[in-house]
Amino acid sequence: MRQLIKILIVEDDPVMRLGLEYAFAKHPQIQIVDQCFDGETAVALALQFQPDVVLMDIGLPHLDGIAATQQIKAKKPGLRIMIFTSHKTEQETIAALSSGADAYCIKGTSLDKLLMAISCIQDGGIYLDPQIAHCVVKNLKSPVSSQPSATLSAREFEVLQLLVEGYSNPEIAQILYISASTVKAHIRSIMNKLAVDDRVGVAVAALRAGLL
Repeated sequence: MRQLIKILIVEDDPVMRLGLEYAFAKHPQIQIVDQCFDGETAVALALQFQPDVVLMDIGLPHLDGIAATQQIKAKKPGLRIMIFTSHKTEQETIAALSSGADAYCIKGTSLDKLLMAISCIQDGGIYLDPQIAHCVVKNLKSPVSSQPSATLSAREFEVLQLLVEGYSNPEIAQILYISASTVKAHIRSIMNKLAVDDRVGVAVAALRAGLL
């Protein structure tokens, strides 16, 4: 991690909140701006503090994490949200991604992986827990020939793969030996062809089409 990342923790389990606070305290690049246990307060705090990343559970009182994510993204689309939960069903995963979440991480993952995922979405990437990515591919796979994504070029497929794996635009540019502006152009083209308007939408559409 290269810069200070401000985080809002939204978790209804006080033990989990304490554990996250303790773990993040060891990393000077992480600053916890606040924490709460329900979705309604999460929306208010996110709009008040505008953190870099919201760590959002799904099973919350008053307003669940998926609905809270949708409300936050409607008002602050650039605010990065990571779903951090024990929920693993296809329905919850797709609902969370459709609500605008930038990452989906399963509780129990190592601290190093959690920090990597946070850094990834802070840099503009997306992150899907391998367990969830496999589930989505398995259950949402459909014939590629019937999808507009069949028109993607070979280079666009390469960019798509790296984007879904969570690489940022500068990292994709370095890996493929192209400029950052070229990467942006490819991503815009991919979004147009898949009829989506953000990076998470690209990932969901690609998984639904069975491209990955």
